[in-house]
Amino acid sequence: MRFLLFILSFAIIGALTAQTGDIRGFVYNSENGDRLAGAQVIVSTTTRGCISDADGYYTVAKLTPGKYILVAIMNGYDTTFAEVTVFSSANSKADFYLKRIAMEEVRIEAKRKKEGAILGNPIEPKQIYKIPTVGAEADILQYIQILPGVVFSGDQGGQLYIRGGSPIMNKVTLDGMTIYNPFHSIGLFSVFETDLIKSADVQSAGFGAQYGGRISAVVDIKTRDGNKNRLTGKVGVTTFTSKMLLEGPLKRFKKGSSNSSFVLSYRNSYLRQSSRLLYRYANPDKLPYNFGDFFAKYSLNSASGGYANLYAFRFSDDVNFPNTTRYNWVSSGFGGKYLVVPDQAKTRLDGYFLYSRYEIKQLEKDALPRKSSIGGFNIGMNFSYIFRKDQFKWGLEMNGFQTDFVLYNSNKRLIQQLESTTEINTFANYRLNRKKLNADMGLRWQYYASLGNASLEPRIQGRYTIFPWLSFKFAAGLYSQNLLSAISDRDVVNLFYGFLSGPDNLPTTFNGKPVTHRLQKARHAVGGLEWFLSKKLSVNTEVFIKRFDQITNINRDKLFNDDLFNRDKPARLRQDFIIENGDAYGGDITVKYEYKKWYVWTVYSLTYVNRFDGLIKYQPIFDRRHNANILVTYSLDKQNPTEISARWNFGSGFPFTQTQGYFEKFNFNQGLSSDYVSGNGSLGILYAPINGGRLPYYHRLDLSVKRTWRKKDGREFQGVFSVTNVYNRDNIFYFDRVNNIRVDQLPFLPALGVNYKF
Repeated sequence: MRFLLFILSFAIIGALTAQTGDIRGFVYNSENGDRLAGAQVIVSTTTRGCISDADGYYTVAKLTPGKYILVAIMNGYDTTFAEVTVFSSANSKADFYLKRIAMEEVRIEAKRKKEGAILGNPIEPKQIYKIPTVGAEADILQYIQILPGVVFSGDQGGQLYIRGGSPIMNKVTLDGMTIYNPFHSIGLFSVFETDLIKSADVQSAGFGAQYGGRISAVVDIKTRDGNKNRLTGKVGVTTFTSKMLLEGPLKRFKKGSSNSSFVLSYRNSYLRQSSRLLYRYANPDKLPYNFGDFFAKYSLNSASGGYANLYAFRFSDDVNFPNTTRYNWVSSGFGGKYLVVPDQAKTRLDGYFLYSRYEIKQLEKDALPRKSSIGGFNIGMNFSYIFRKDQFKWGLEMNGFQTDFVLYNSNKRLIQQLESTTEINTFANYRLNRKKLNADMGLRWQYYASLGNASLEPRIQGRYTIFPWLSFKFAAGLYSQNLLSAISDRDVVNLFYGFLSGPDNLPTTFNGKPVTHRLQKARHAVGGLEWFLSKKLSVNTEVFIKRFDQITNINRDKLFNDDLFNRDKPARLRQDFIIENGDAYGGDITVKYEYKKWYVWTVYSLTYVNRFDGLIKYQPIFDRRHNANILVTYSLDKQNPTEISARWNFGSGFPFTQTQGYFEKFNFNQGLSSDYVSGNGSLGILYAPINGGRLPYYHRLDLSVKRTWRKKDGREFQGVFSVTNVYNRDNIFYFDRVNNIRVDQLPFLPALGVNYKF
């Protein structure tokens, strides 16, 4: 911290004494006014330059007074020049409007990666469409599954596990809004409309100080503005879903003037109905999934480059397994985000205000209620300051939410909570940009007001360019979180994805040591090498370790109510929650080849995950040691593009708890008067040690063919044919012990879709 303050003080003193000026502005697409991220802005005849950020904003700081020629360069766009005069102690403004050109792409990723994202897996929208479209519709969830370190647990009720962390440990945001359940229960689709995604970044370990409240990973998704020139839209129908997208200007785009636009999207699934017509061989009772997604956005862009965005969403799921389980959830919210760039101030300001709510209910044959809700707000502001080469950013955030939770465990014991929580957070990050070294040095302070606990979290990310074609990258940090999930790390299948706040009734000791706080905490360390072997071929390797110093889990062993009548019972059999710790470590290698018609992506990950609950050490159900993905895409016919994609996924078996035997389980519900001689008990199961067995290996091939017919007036018609599980592999999902039935994941499943864009 002292080091960061020293650097900041030194830079501010230099800014006050030097007689220099800055050039700043925005980079736009000249055709539609979209902000262009990743454009290079270079001061001609000097070595000075920078990269435009996610808002298209750039700053070249600390130039001596005089006239300069600036050059803006970006892949696929015409090079643009501007003459700018710099005055002493003042800001000069120069906006660039780049025109898209038809040309073979020239790869400059090494340069952009060096000065842009230091660590993580940035996803461009066009990459999402290269994955085979399961259900004949492209979805970011399907692409995230092929990223290094990502494990997907199943097609039905499946969740993403990222480098040893459970889903509750991952923070998923949409334009800054926290999305509590971002994936639908069918496990093939997310709640995000692919056509609206502007950018996405998956930080699988060692994420920066700007993110807080989670201890494993971050998925940060941003949406684009609506069309600023004309009313346009898209309608699509597949055998799984249908969707509608409408967008257009409220005030048309014009260079140097303000503009505004809107976008509306809606998608729904009718798989419960279509499966009975098209997939009867797959047992439609196992495909009872329907969902609906609505998203709206209003965008206002000022002539000076600032903006204000307003958005709202409603996502829902409705699942009905005949004669067993029915559940549904609804996620809704609204919010706004703004950017202010004062003419002569050195500081840039952006902020947000958000509200969201998530509710889930589940009904079983036992008729016992199971429900959960979480709702609250986020308010924050960030301030950025550009030095000659470096950047300093700091922010403030306040969160408030309420959780309401009711659950009966497998022993029919009640676990419930109603609690309000407030968090106050601040962070500071200094980005150091040197010829060979780029580093983010950050510090985050999280204060969990309702818990009375605070967490100081230093973090660092860095990239050192050894050679122009070889870079070393590293990251480390401390992390904390309050929220926990109703899903235990021991559960094989659990569709009830509820949320709880950090509980008051935690055990007072763990592993012989006193428990001093109620937070979940972790430490990360990451290192790796990235080779750019050519403009077509790159190789990325990483190793990581995550130490989960404290984890809170629901106590699945609870047998007695925690009251005065049961104080003589062991604490482990009456407490609602248990404390665990553990670790996750491993590595992965990624090879990417992209040239003309070919796109090839291969990933192999090796991961070890361990948990210790104070009594036993076990591997959670997502401990997939070996995981490999191969994606191959071939494109042909530029006039009416045709794309053929294939993805093969291979994974070692998940851990599971074996069955040793069965017995009659009598609950003595009537106390001493219970007739255990003539009465009938339920089926009890004798379990082997937790997750001592391994399921069979998993592998599956998906294939899709997509063809687009383009008209001169801009209209497009697209046909998609896809096949999930091409060779009909019987991949086990779980085993129903009570009914002695094996439940498999999706069988051979063809799908057809059509899209019309106008």
